[in-house]
Amino acid sequence: MEVFGETITGATLVFLILAVGLALFFEAINGFHDTANAVATVIYTHSLRPALAVVWSGLWNFIGVLTSTGAVAYSIVALLPVELVINVGSGPSYAMVFSILVSAIIWNFSTWYMGLPNSSSHTLIGAIMGVGLAHSRAVAHSFSEGINWKQVQQVFASLLVSPLVGFIGAALLLLLLKLLIHRPRLYTPADPNHTPPAWIRGLLILTCTGVSFAHGSNDGQKGMGLLMLILVGILPGIFSLNLAANAEQIAHLAATSRAATEVLNQYTPALVLNHEQANTELTGFVAQTAKASNRTFAALASGNREIAEQLANKQSFKQLSMDERRFLRTNMYLVSSAISKLNKQNQFTDPNQKQALADYQSMLNRQTQFIPYFVKAMVAFALGIGTMVGWKRIVVTVGEKIGKQHLSYGQGASAEIVAMATIGAADRFGLPVSTTHVLSSGVAGTMVANGAGLQTSTIRNIVLAWVLTLPISTLLGSALFSASLYFLLHFAGLS
Repeated sequence: MEVFGETITGATLVFLILAVGLALFFEAINGFHDTANAVATVIYTHSLRPALAVVWSGLWNFIGVLTSTGAVAYSIVALLPVELVINVGSGPSYAMVFSILVSAIIWNFSTWYMGLPNSSSHTLIGAIMGVGLAHSRAVAHSFSEGINWKQVQQVFASLLVSPLVGFIGAALLLLLLKLLIHRPRLYTPADPNHTPPAWIRGLLILTCTGVSFAHGSNDGQKGMGLLMLILVGILPGIFSLNLAANAEQIAHLAATSRAATEVLNQYTPALVLNHEQANTELTGFVAQTAKASNRTFAALASGNREIAEQLANKQSFKQLSMDERRFLRTNMYLVSSAISKLNKQNQFTDPNQKQALADYQSMLNRQTQFIPYFVKAMVAFALGIGTMVGWKRIVVTVGEKIGKQHLSYGQGASAEIVAMATIGAADRFGLPVSTTHVLSSGVAGTMVANGAGLQTSTIRNIVLAWVLTLPISTLLGSALFSASLYFLLHFAGLS
């Protein structure tokens, strides 16, 4: 049968539906967890009725996803083992997608059921690490080579720093408000029998809107990245390359590719590798912690020549066959990743060459790291629905159980302003952060700054959930990958 013009078997169609369904369910649970934090402040300060608050937040999550850049989506994909990314559509890649999604869903749903604010980002990254470790064991690699540790360090730096920013930033902002605005009503728990003054309601609704939008534009991208892996793996002819690229863009890319080949040939003028040798060398270089050698530059030059040859005289990627598109995507991915790593290792000493190759890398990424509008729409819908369905458990924890008093107007505004700014900045730089961590920490910071104190049992349970998230999701990801890979190879006949 045909799907998007590409012929697939009935079994493949079933897997496509199952995988897409799991990805969207993961995003819905993400809405249970993270977006619930955004509405806690307006609900507990009586600025909006619960039903209206969750619908409003869901709408702005939807808008945030639709307007997102996609940078965060591919920073998550970059954590995956290179062999699984470039061999999408194989049995191991199917096992990878299934394991990541099911692991994340199990832990996210469990912590939501217990009413514990938990990071969907941590859960997803833990599952990815588990898959990477299990994959390295399956192919007899060292554990150190199963995961892109550089990318893991960058992601974890943002995830660890963001709660501190939330706690300190919200506490300082509340103290500043107290210094500048001398209205005691702002800093006492909201009266359940009265709505706040219009200007306070307006401020809190605005901050809720901002956090919801920022959450959609950042957290929503994690589901986009996984959906794109699914679509590229099952329908490579349609989704391997950005088929919307026009003739001018392709011609410019081809010319830049030829210019890059001339630069790369200067590093290894006497060494030439064939396709298989170049592919093996680049895959190993990108996946491991190895330093560059003459073979690395020769492999890069070879892969780049193939890109230039495939793009020659092409007006559209649609002129390539399905297999040619997949081949070209693999080359583009490896060449882009290798250039990035070589630049980080300062292997290109000429500043002009370094900048030219970095620009070329960006051009390659635009043709492989794209998010179709309908993918954004599906993720946006799932995230919005999740927000409206499962908000209450997390809202009660954030609004009532973090501090020894309920939220005040000033605390709600301070926590959400800091969360909105932090998440927005992270999205700008393509860094995944946890809305849960930032906002929960912000509420805790305002409780301390307001002298309300913290509920030790709740903080202990939240911290315990945060600490356990990584090891448990890693173990789940590893176990499910090993089990599903065994099933696919021995019973489903996928290699």
